[in-house]
Amino acid sequence: MEVNRIGITMGDPAGIGPEIIVKTLHEMSPEARSRSIVVGNVDFLERASRMIGAQLKFSDSLDVDDGVVPVIHVPTTDSEAIKDGEVSASAGEAAYRYVEKSVELSLEKLISVIVTAPLNKAAMHLAGHKYDGHTELLADLTGAKASFMLLAGPKLNAIHVSTHTSLANAATKPTIQRVLDTIRIGDRHFKSIGYESPRLAVAGLNPHCGEGGLFGSEEADRLVPAITQAKSEGIDVQGPISGDTVFYRALEGEFDLVVAQYHDQGHIPTKLIAFNETVNVSLGLPIYRTSVDHGTAFDIAWNGVANNTNMKAAIEYARRIAGS
Repeated sequence: MEVNRIGITMGDPAGIGPEIIVKTLHEMSPEARSRSIVVGNVDFLERASRMIGAQLKFSDSLDVDDGVVPVIHVPTTDSEAIKDGEVSASAGEAAYRYVEKSVELSLEKLISVIVTAPLNKAAMHLAGHKYDGHTELLADLTGAKASFMLLAGPKLNAIHVSTHTSLANAATKPTIQRVLDTIRIGDRHFKSIGYESPRLAVAGLNPHCGEGGLFGSEEADRLVPAITQAKSEGIDVQGPISGDTVFYRALEGEFDLVVAQYHDQGHIPTKLIAFNETVNVSLGLPIYRTSVDHGTAFDIAWNGVANNTNMKAAIEYARRIAGS
């Protein structure tokens, strides 16, 4: 089997995952479609295909052609309990199993990149899987000690020192080591996708980078030592730069990647600039994963109106990583 195949997890079956996957598969060339392995439940995929009139063909064989979609079918233990647009333990368990199976395939080198459709955290918690999201789940399944979230867009990219934690707790996360590791992993990833010498900028934590200690000393105590060390390793990185200007400068082309100190610092500007095209990428794991950067949209699920632009972007980025 080709090592550059991607795997697409179906996400929460009560949400828009099956629809946006099927819509995207329908728009692919036959060759690309047959190199996209869906990990999910074929019954939901066939239903979504009928709903949008795609007439896709699915197979449990991974060696297919002519536009047939290879599917790793994961049976649903209680499909009757899964209701369109509703949170349920059954749907949460199904979504968890799709991710679990995709990790197994990735570690076995049967797929090179995982693309994840959205799951619902509340549903997954009801099923007994207490994770804050895909990134934490993937880190646990792969035994990774650390993971990093990159938001990659057509004009703006941000990698985060911390993500799913309270703002009060986020202020404690930028240790020298964590900031340095974030810079290193961002630099390494951008080199792997074709940047000869990526230009990084580190955003400050405090307003105006602490204003010389008036608003906090985290920049001087933690960020500057990490940046200094990264520079000594040959990484092209600047900062800390005030959060209210660094993203504008990156958008204007001065930087390729911004190191954001916490979730909203990186998410707000990237989503504001390109909400539908921004892709969530998990770094620091022994596997690669890209994802849509939106939720399950239960309010519009199974009505045939979901926008699949972000899924197309996530798959395109995955193929960029895979070199296919």
